[in-house]
Amino acid sequence: MPVIQTATNIRASDLLEIDGDLFKVLKTTHITPGKGNAVVQVKMRNIKTGIQREQRFRSVETVKFIELDLIKMEYLYEDGEMAHFMNNETYEQIALAKDRIENELQYLLPNSIVLMQFYEGEIVGIDLPKVVELKVTDTAPYMKGASVQNQLKPAAMETGLVVQVPGFIETGETIRVDTASGEYIERAK
Repeated sequence: MPVIQTATNIRASDLLEIDGDLFKVLKTTHITPGKGNAVVQVKMRNIKTGIQREQRFRSVETVKFIELDLIKMEYLYEDGEMAHFMNNETYEQIALAKDRIENELQYLLPNSIVLMQFYEGEIVGIDLPKVVELKVTDTAPYMKGASVQNQLKPAAMETGLVVQVPGFIETGETIRVDTASGEYIERAK
């Protein structure tokens, strides 16, 4: 049953019903201009067609949120075009096209536990943990005495994700990454 809420409640990974179609929210940006009403810029993907689109909602507009069934599953591996997951309670395995979840796969290592989102028995997405720990496989070496404070540099993670990290992060270190923004948080302890 849909829940109607204001557009300011839209978050990444929500499922919305717009004009009879279901859309998975990929990214939201809240914009508060100096004059006028605040708006929410939403980047989303149509569940059936896979086509992405952006739409602005005024902060006072209402939107239909679809409630999802969440099932805890383990990410096993990917092969070619498919990613494989297993329900640890029933041991049922499912394969999902990689292009449907390519953004989420950048944060997943084999044996990662995720919440799979189901709507009317069909998988519509993955609810990632808020923070993941990934190993840096390639980054520029640290330059001691660099004149710019807080300089960032790109670092490739073991999953292929590229994250901007502080200059002191070296290849081989493990860092914590925010899955909502894709940003570096801190070194893993």
